[in-house]
Amino acid sequence: MRNRQPAGAASAPASALTADPTPAGIAQRPLLQVSDLGFSWPGGRPALSGCNLQIPGPGLWMLVGGNGSGKSTLLRLLAGLLQPSSGEIHCRSRTALVFQNPDHQLLLPSCGSDLQLWLPGGLTMAQRQQRVREALALVGLEGLEDRPIHTLSGGQKQRLAIAGAVASGAALLLLDEPTALLDPTSQAEILALIARLSRAPGAELAALWVTHRLEELEHCDGAALMSHGQAGPWQNGASLARALPKGGAER
Repeated sequence: MRNRQPAGAASAPASALTADPTPAGIAQRPLLQVSDLGFSWPGGRPALSGCNLQIPGPGLWMLVGGNGSGKSTLLRLLAGLLQPSSGEIHCRSRTALVFQNPDHQLLLPSCGSDLQLWLPGGLTMAQRQQRVREALALVGLEGLEDRPIHTLSGGQKQRLAIAGAVASGAALLLLDEPTALLDPTSQAEILALIARLSRAPGAELAALWVTHRLEELEHCDGAALMSHGQAGPWQNGASLARALPKGGAER
C-alpha cells in the first residue's frame, strides 16, 4: 500500500506496510495491526523493539511517553517515512501524517493550492475545487482558498494541514504532537477538531495522536504508554493520566 503524502515524502516498502483487505463474510480486521516491530537508527540503540499495537477502528487514540520512548519514530514508520528493521505493519487504509510544525508540510503559497497536493488522482478540475472547498469547511477555514498561507495563525496552519490529511482519503491520521507549538486556545481547538472528525457518524476516520501532555489524555477513546520502544495496552485516558507521575511524560 502506498501512503498519500505531500510531494517528496517516502513510502514504506511493500514488505513492511501492506494493505489488508477483509474478504466478504470474514470478521472485520483491525484498522491497524503492528506486530513485533523493531527499528534502530544507524549506529544507535534500538528505538523500537518488539512493539505491538492495534487500532480497532475509528476514534481518537493517543500515545503518551517521555523523550526517546519511540512514539514519534513509530508514527514515521506507520507513515512510510522509515523502514522497520523487523516486524510487520498491516493497515486497511491509507495513512496521512500531520507534523508538529505545520510549516514543515505546507508547501505552496495559498490554502487552496496546497490542498491540491493531497487530493487523489483521477478527479476533474471541478471535482478538485469542490474537494478543496469541502476540506476547508470541514476544519473551519471556509472561503480561504486564495488566502496566502503566510498570513495564517499557527492554529489555522495546523487546521490546514489536517484538512490536507483528510482530503487525501486517508482513514488513519497520524498526528505527532500537533498542539506542541500552539497557544492554549488553539491547542483546545485542534483537539476538539480531531475528536469531532474521528467520532462523526459514518466518517470512518481514526486518529493516532502522539502527546506528552497528560491533560490531553482525558479526551481520547483509548490511551497507551510508550516506554523503551514498546507500546503498552490501551487504557482509559483519564485513568492513565492519573496513574502517571506529574512530569512523567515530559518530552
